[in-house]
Amino acid sequence: MNIAVSQKRFQKINLITIVLLFVLILAGGVVRSTGSGMGCPDWPKCFGCLVPPTNVSQLPKDYKQKYVAERLAKNQRFAKTLDVFGFSDLAIRLRQDKSILVPEEFNAAKTWVEYINRLLGEITGMALLITAIYAFSYRKVNKAIVALSIFNVVLVGFQAWFGSIVVSTNLVAWTITVHMLLALAILAIAILTYHKAKTNGKPGIKTTPIIHIITLIAVIISVTQIIFGTEVREKIDAVSTRLRGYRDGWVNSAGQVFFQHRDVALLVLAVNVMLYALIRRHFSRHSVQQQLMSFTFLIIMLQIVTGIILSYLALPPFAQASHILLSSLMFGAQFYLMLNLYRSANGQGVSK
Repeated sequence: MNIAVSQKRFQKINLITIVLLFVLILAGGVVRSTGSGMGCPDWPKCFGCLVPPTNVSQLPKDYKQKYVAERLAKNQRFAKTLDVFGFSDLAIRLRQDKSILVPEEFNAAKTWVEYINRLLGEITGMALLITAIYAFSYRKVNKAIVALSIFNVVLVGFQAWFGSIVVSTNLVAWTITVHMLLALAILAIAILTYHKAKTNGKPGIKTTPIIHIITLIAVIISVTQIIFGTEVREKIDAVSTRLRGYRDGWVNSAGQVFFQHRDVALLVLAVNVMLYALIRRHFSRHSVQQQLMSFTFLIIMLQIVTGIILSYLALPPFAQASHILLSSLMFGAQFYLMLNLYRSANGQGVSK
């Protein structure tokens, strides 16, 4: 096949993969907001089936004991791995966590929500694999694209394995945060390879270092905000087990981490207002940089709206899923903007 055609195909598949990653993050948000994370108590199958059951009558009578026993055995192996790598405190907490022994009641709706999430994960994994194959068309001109694409396939394999740990530990809080951060890392690498392919061999443009620094700060703050948001959800999950049916009190019971999440949201807004002003001053109205910044600002406004809905309307599931998707879109847009500005800072020419 012609190299130029293969490279164009790589860019197209890479872009489709990025879209699929956002869809997968949305699906994960739906799983999280509907409490469907344990809809399939085993992995990679679901209740031992390639296609999950739709009724409890299709399950063996001892299915609860069976999957609790399997989960316990897997967690013991994982705890030993944590010991080997020096995470003894986490291993002890995992061994002492009694929630792992609590069997999950079968719920067909939650089972299928989690199953669809897994199917999307498999499709996205295949897309990443195909992306890595076509990345070899750049092996002579940009080896970094090949190396990063292969690494992303390895990383998504690790993410799939870690997803099984999330399930086997019965959604232990810290595992969910790590799972989300791994998803952002995979997304960032996919965006990076797409950017490298799109700009390969093209000249850069000059800009001031302060814009690049502020953009980097904005990305770091956004990731911090996502971590706090994940921790807020973890606190609410813990509270919801005590205050079942009293959703109005869940947010108020989340504690200090909720106020940290809110305060960092104000910091995100302030930094991006500053960045927006700098981008408008240095780049033309129709430039990629200003379009990305405008899109980021729109996403931030929508984030604020969904955050208010979550706080004052007792955490409706649609707002939870939207909030997670919007946070990943904000991160993706800021990261792509940073890549464009980094190239600008190291290139030649003028900004307008």
